[in-house]
Amino acid sequence: MELKVLPGITSPADVRAMPIDALPQLAAEIRHAICEQIMKTGGHFAPNLGVVELTIALHYVFDFSHDRLLFDVGHQCYPHKLITGRANMLPRLRQTGGMSGFPDPRESAYDLFSVGHAGTAISTAVGMARGDLLGGEAFDPQSNPQGRHVCALVGDASIVNGVAMEGMNNAGTLKRQFLVVFNDNGMSIARPQGALAAYFDRIRVNPAYRKVKRAARDVVSHLPGGAIIGEMYHRLGEIAKDAIAEDTWFEKFGLVTVGPVDGHDLPTLIDMLLEVKDFDRPMVLHVHTVKGKGYEYAEGDATTFHAPKPFKVNACKVALSSGGRSFTSAFADALIDIMKRDDRVVTCTAAMPDGTGLNKVIPLFPDRSWDTGICESHAMDMMAGLAKTGFKPFFAVYSTFLQRAFDQVFQEVSLHSLPVRLCLDRAGLVGGDGAVHQGFCDISILRVFPKMVLMAAMDEPSLVAAMEFMRTYDDGPSAVRYPRDTVSDVMADQACPPFEMGRARALVEHDEPDVAVFAYGVMAVNAMQAIDLLNDEYTVSVYDARFARPVDIELLRRLIESGVPVITVEDHGIEGGFGSCVVDACHEAGLDTRAITTLAIPCRWIYHGSRSDQLEETGLDPAAIARAIREAVDPSQRSVPEVTVTAAATAAVRG
Repeated sequence: MELKVLPGITSPADVRAMPIDALPQLAAEIRHAICEQIMKTGGHFAPNLGVVELTIALHYVFDFSHDRLLFDVGHQCYPHKLITGRANMLPRLRQTGGMSGFPDPRESAYDLFSVGHAGTAISTAVGMARGDLLGGEAFDPQSNPQGRHVCALVGDASIVNGVAMEGMNNAGTLKRQFLVVFNDNGMSIARPQGALAAYFDRIRVNPAYRKVKRAARDVVSHLPGGAIIGEMYHRLGEIAKDAIAEDTWFEKFGLVTVGPVDGHDLPTLIDMLLEVKDFDRPMVLHVHTVKGKGYEYAEGDATTFHAPKPFKVNACKVALSSGGRSFTSAFADALIDIMKRDDRVVTCTAAMPDGTGLNKVIPLFPDRSWDTGICESHAMDMMAGLAKTGFKPFFAVYSTFLQRAFDQVFQEVSLHSLPVRLCLDRAGLVGGDGAVHQGFCDISILRVFPKMVLMAAMDEPSLVAAMEFMRTYDDGPSAVRYPRDTVSDVMADQACPPFEMGRARALVEHDEPDVAVFAYGVMAVNAMQAIDLLNDEYTVSVYDARFARPVDIELLRRLIESGVPVITVEDHGIEGGFGSCVVDACHEAGLDTRAITTLAIPCRWIYHGSRSDQLEETGLDPAAIARAIREAVDPSQRSVPEVTVTAAATAAVRG
């Protein structure tokens, strides 16, 4: 497709200057541009195709250079970015120095928050709505018609998230304009789960819901919330009146509900938004969209095309790129094996069955595996309940989403020494998803809990061994971390010994080494590669540390008391991470910690790019580890470290 309209869009003002009948062409070009780019680099595909018309309509009716637009599940922001003058950044989508895959205030004033987790938009929108009221900037149809409107765009089933419900509960108390646009595509990342999802399914297919209308105010005044709805009849035009839904779930929170309306019908969307734009009460506009709209393969399989890798279309087939066996696949197969051998093992995930590998597990064990939807806190508590009844729960969750259940790990799991097993996918640097998804703090938030055992896997055999250790550990909670990466075969020629509590595994060991590298998880592979770069300059012992809590203090004692410098390496934040665990344990044991060097993710935000770029930027690639080894043996080689910083990060610092 030749792009005729999109290249001329430098800001939303250009969109508002277009006639409505020209907008479908813009929508088609936005879809084409997104499709062409994601075929090359991967990214969030189906969510963005589904909100093209909705995004255009919002920018057509509102002026978000002045009004407030808050995103939920920010991966639906690509059309918004193209409309707000960032089409030139699309060719480097999710790459170093290019366009982030999530809203990013460093890129544009149109992005108010970096949004990578679900459920937050309504609460942050309530905060901005209250802030504008206090500052005298809020829209009011009578006293301040030039004031700021507030709009929260919610999608991919994040409306059922507990934080979203808390936000709605508070939004219902506002005495001003406040619009929640509920993008109801019938999907989360996978199929939405729970009773509320079933409720929306019923609404979506109920013709009566679309035709709600009452002729007399005395009828609606007897319904729950009827006084508000009756008042709305006097304030809104005929289009909105026909779509008002009484006694809805949202209305229980004090939010008048309109819809659902067709999210791909631009004229109707614009008319509806114009009707509800200035309503001076909290309101929900229920919009029905199709995830993956306009692309046959994505519409037919929105889960696979939620965030695919690069792909090609060959005749009538789509070929997704594959980069080898992933840790996620290795985890799924290991869990299946465990569940076959032990009928007390149960598992769950919070809306990430594909991302965690449980999509392979759930069909085989439908009575012992669950997708709870976007609710990590509930999932953690549910696992605690299962542990309390004698089962062996394995909770598969991204490292970045684990922190959403910190309180539950504290109160319901650790406080009762319950053996909930945490399987932390996407631990460490995650590549294109960038700062919002980096798994940099799981060690630091979990190490504070008594009886918590923390492990990391360096390859598939060690992941299998760690999970088997967890299956039999019943004294308290445990966790294993592994990255979004392919499994290494560096140690394929060696048998993987079982995990023993607090014991490291020697990968290369010398009687009198010049230096010892304690590597946590996949960093052991990088350490082995670093030795190859040294060309036998030094004798280096390399250990797969396996445990961050408890660390192998006897091995550390032997090395330190022999005068061997120790380097710790981890794909985790330096604050409170594995290296910190080692230093703290050595200090407690009365060992000299001055010869311990810690390599970890520095205490700054690491933005999107390839995982290899991020490892180089943070000094965790094999070349950087080799330099650290030289400097540990010969401190005279130590120099001021050179840090590679992305162009985007530089811009953020200057900003």
